[in-house]
Amino acid sequence: MLTTALAGCGAAQGSAPQTAADAQGYPLTYTSCGTEVTVDGPPQRAVSLNQSATEIMLRLGLADRIAGTAYETDPVPEDIADEYAGIDLLTDGLLKHETLLEAQPDFVYSSFASFLTTENAGSRDELHRLGIPTYLTEFDCTYHEAVEGGATFDMLFDEITDIGRIFDVEAAAERLVEEQRSIIEAGLETAENIEGTPRIVWFYSTAASSATPSVAGPGGLPQTVTEMLGAENVFADASTKWPEVSWDEVAVRDPDVIVLADLTRGYPGDTAQEKIDFLKNDPLTSTMDAVREDRFIVVPGQYMDPSVHSVQAVPTVAQGLVSLADQR
Repeated sequence: MLTTALAGCGAAQGSAPQTAADAQGYPLTYTSCGTEVTVDGPPQRAVSLNQSATEIMLRLGLADRIAGTAYETDPVPEDIADEYAGIDLLTDGLLKHETLLEAQPDFVYSSFASFLTTENAGSRDELHRLGIPTYLTEFDCTYHEAVEGGATFDMLFDEITDIGRIFDVEAAAERLVEEQRSIIEAGLETAENIEGTPRIVWFYSTAASSATPSVAGPGGLPQTVTEMLGAENVFADASTKWPEVSWDEVAVRDPDVIVLADLTRGYPGDTAQEKIDFLKNDPLTSTMDAVREDRFIVVPGQYMDPSVHSVQAVPTVAQGLVSLADQR
């Protein structure tokens, strides 16, 4: 879990140019993914490297402090769509170092370790040497490695709190965290009506060159949601949080319910309907009880990834499990 040290101290690695000399509590030092960073004042020209980071900032009322963003992959909620559309899209893919620097950022925020590499936006060390502080979510300190001890929603709430402190909008962060907690609590109330211990597979996507499925293993939020609902993830014993498995293996494990990510990236097999069509027509998967009996729960892909949307997985999957049991 992220522990943030917030203190007024001298310049340190990652110090940004002073932008708010009259702000209280700065310079401010925090730690993300084991790296200590200092901001001299609330950032004014932040660049978010992906949609989740952008949406967190918009939910905190920081639209006027986002100098640019990248990697928009999912539908943007209507209530922030206009603000999102007003942000400069620096690239429609992974942001490269030179393009990032052209935006003259005083802060860089990413939800993925792979975006903060020399090949992409630049490593954290590179950016810190240029005086650009960074924040990397604790969910993905190392690309695709499971979080030690498992991912938790408290990690998301800590991230929101940290960004609120860094940008001096702590009250907005507190409100957002409270909203997120309320969604989870509502889901857990629904979960009290789940019968037994449903066995679930979380089907995210398929490999581009084959129908090999990528499913949720241990260490990610789908595993956490499964446990919170009193269910069982049939791939909880995998070695990574998003293993690629075979359909033979899925069939052998015979899940009661298949949770399908409805992705909007445009890749083959991404949508929930494409996934269902495959499962219904494949000679092997079509024999699975969960497939024959339409025991599917469809969720937006964002619900499986760490973001302000992920809390919605709790009530959505809980209600799906209750409804499927009622249909039997």
